[in-house]
Amino acid sequence: MAAQRSSFEKLQRDRAKQAKQAAKRAKRQERSEGPAPDDEVSDAKVSDYGEELSAADLLELVEALHRQFEAKQISFEEFEDQKTELFSRLPVD
Repeated sequence: MAAQRSSFEKLQRDRAKQAKQAAKRAKRQERSEGPAPDDEVSDAKVSDYGEELSAADLLELVEALHRQFEAKQISFEEFEDQKTELFSRLPVD
């Protein structure tokens, strides 16, 4: 007859599950807290850049614009105006 080892293996699996759940819980909690107060949202204005923008610059501006709006630093109207201006600068081939 084979020796029973399921109890030790089960204990290891349970501990691994608990560790994974704790890590997920901590990650969710960090996300729900939002940005830390010392994290400043940079002001990115579309007019600060010249006429020609690289794809990386456009992406950076869009991300900064969304962060400003989520941090309630700009109104919805300003957000929409700047977003429209950014999208009009997208190169279309």
